Amino acid sequence: MKAAPLTRIDIAELTRAVTDSYANFSVAELNDHVVRLSVMTESYYWHYHPNSDETFMTVEGVLLIDLETETIELLPGQLFTIPKNIVHRTRPKGERSVNITIEHSQLETVTTTQP
Repeated sequence: MKAAPLTRIDIAELTRAVTDSYANFSVAELNDHVVRLSVMTESYYWHYHPNSDETFMTVEGVLLIDLETETIELLPGQLFTIPKNIVHRTRPKGERSVNITIEHSQLETVTTTQP
């Protein structure tokens, strides 16, 4: 789903009906970037992006961002940017997290093994 410009997007309404263990979909485009909405109840795999930074903002729950040397705990209303080429994975702390992600529209994802 991608909203047309000048459209109000209700995040709570969009995520209320999500029952999959992981859902990630585009909600808006901004220049050469995309705004995605992610609902997760399980871990995403280890990976990196060679061509784009990736910014996360937690809306609901707590998002854990595992890096090679530490784990970042992102509470609702907090924002964190991962530079390109940094290996990471995301996972909810607790039952579920809802997150907004901003990244290049031509994002490449390279899967890795756990560091």
